Amino acid sequence: MASVISNYIDELSSTQLYTAIVGATVTLCVVLLGPAAGGNENLPNNMLGTTTTSNDNNKKNAQQKQQPKWYLFKYINVGVFCMFVSSVAIFLWDASTYIHNGDRMTQFLVGWSLCLCYFFGFFGVFFIHQDLLMNQNQNQQGDSSDIAENKQEMVPKTKEVKSVSPPPKAKVVHEPAACAPVCSDPASFNSSSSSNKKAAISKDTDITGMTNDEIAQLVLDLQVKDHELEKRLDPFRAVTVRRLIAQHKLQSVHSASSAFLEDLPEGPSLDYSKVFGTNCEMVVGYVPLPVGMVGPLTLNGESVYFPMATTEGCLVASTQRGAKAISQGTLGAQALIVKDGITRAPCVRMASAMEAAQLKLWCQEAANLQVLKEAFESTTSFGKLLECHATVAGKNVYLRLVCFSGDAMGMNMVSKGSLKVIETLQNIFPNLELVALSGNMCTDKKAAATNWLHGRGKSVVVEAVIPKDVVKKTLKTTVPALVSTNQNKNLIGSAMAGAMGGFNAHASNIVTAIFLATGQDPAQNVESANCITLMEQVEETGDLWISCTMPSIEVGTVGGGTTLPAQAACLEILGCKGGSRENPGKNAQKLALVVAAATMAGELSLMSALAANTLVQAHMKHNRKKTV
Repeated sequence: MASVISNYIDELSSTQLYTAIVGATVTLCVVLLGPAAGGNENLPNNMLGTTTTSNDNNKKNAQQKQQPKWYLFKYINVGVFCMFVSSVAIFLWDASTYIHNGDRMTQFLVGWSLCLCYFFGFFGVFFIHQDLLMNQNQNQQGDSSDIAENKQEMVPKTKEVKSVSPPPKAKVVHEPAACAPVCSDPASFNSSSSSNKKAAISKDTDITGMTNDEIAQLVLDLQVKDHELEKRLDPFRAVTVRRLIAQHKLQSVHSASSAFLEDLPEGPSLDYSKVFGTNCEMVVGYVPLPVGMVGPLTLNGESVYFPMATTEGCLVASTQRGAKAISQGTLGAQALIVKDGITRAPCVRMASAMEAAQLKLWCQEAANLQVLKEAFESTTSFGKLLECHATVAGKNVYLRLVCFSGDAMGMNMVSKGSLKVIETLQNIFPNLELVALSGNMCTDKKAAATNWLHGRGKSVVVEAVIPKDVVKKTLKTTVPALVSTNQNKNLIGSAMAGAMGGFNAHASNIVTAIFLATGQDPAQNVESANCITLMEQVEETGDLWISCTMPSIEVGTVGGGTTLPAQAACLEILGCKGGSRENPGKNAQKLALVVAAATMAGELSLMSALAANTLVQAHMKHNRKKTV
């Protein structure tokens, strides 16, 4: 049969052969891509779509009649593939003969070329088919309302459902929250503008007859302001409603149904009527200090909410205003940890100053650091000795050991490892005597240049760009005024005062409030609040650039006060409760990033109040009880 076909092809002229090939190709395209003559029982279901109404059925039927006969490709593919493989096998069987026979070689080349053209064409049609499917799926998604009304009709009956891995958790960004008109333009103390989509409910409207859930929904819909709840209800009920609001927001951010505030007390042990208007805003509980919650603050592309335990009135509301201004920027706050290591600096004494100097030189050798590293890490599962810096003062040597401590703040861990290091050194230097496990070069809970220069705990840099319109509308000041005030107060003023790490407005305010809420050591706010706040005007746009550099934030999410229920609940609000099993240290680093971003929000708001000269008016308006 093959020889007959071959002889017939040989008898055809080039024009006749070309015409036959073109005709066969056109005929094949018409058969495959032309209208179907029969029904649509052979068409794939995912190409037909689903129908919900009689009108949709008519449209679908019309589309189905125009569907190509895709199923024929299955048979043609097999035939073409077999032909191609057979021709290659025939050629290889007697390749030497065919290579020297020009006519037969031409026939093989023509056949192979046609097969390859078909294969390429088939894949091209396949890609178009996939694109059509994608467009069709998008069109189906656009008819979501019709699909919702006919949900039962749309669900296909299948015998087997394949499990699909859940997509990675997406970052959630909430709209900037409204803020109380505090530390702001005096004109805004009695009235404020609103751009909410839903009309706000008048302050004269009585909402006490509504359920707590209904009132919470009004706040979520921006029809009632969060900070007005105590005035429109009562201080106790306001806390209950605000907890419902906070629970809804936190579940949205963390994509979980946990009861985040379950372990944060709200009972009558604390008289909220004494808190409101004096000590704290946006109260959600006590530890036993009143705890306010600030947010959303956009940080590294996602919204975060953070608790602040304080008795300083206006602090939470002011930080909320700064968080709103940052979140109104294009990117929000961007933050990075540039160094992570807690320190302990034992003081040892040698027999002479020369021996002390020899110890320092010994510690500078990389191989010797490895010896100390092995000794240190034999005492801990997570701790890693990173550095050892020796400082000589006569016969004394201060060994500043830098340790990665995972999610723990790390003081116990680094202290235990330091003792092992000293034991190892005493075997090498018999005259070495331990004077004190802490030689004050750590430096813990004291202002020190070594922390400011070399860091301790987490060293964080955070920045944001605030549009000039936001500076004017939200912060009630101007970019030049903010830049000038920051330079003259935070930089020149602090330098004249001989400040050590205090080139900021009130970083310790925010640091301490978060420390108290999350179970950190409040005494470590001394070094953790080391901060330099810088502001510049962007030349191209006139917007405000602000950054805070904080080289020594000492935090942890395991151990110490973090194990108490209320403090653990506050850590859960941040999404960093306990230790991270997958990536040790991740939770503590997240807490440090939040502390730095929150500090920048507090700096931004207070500096705006100072630039506009409205600080005193704000505190007199919102931080004083009315006389009865």
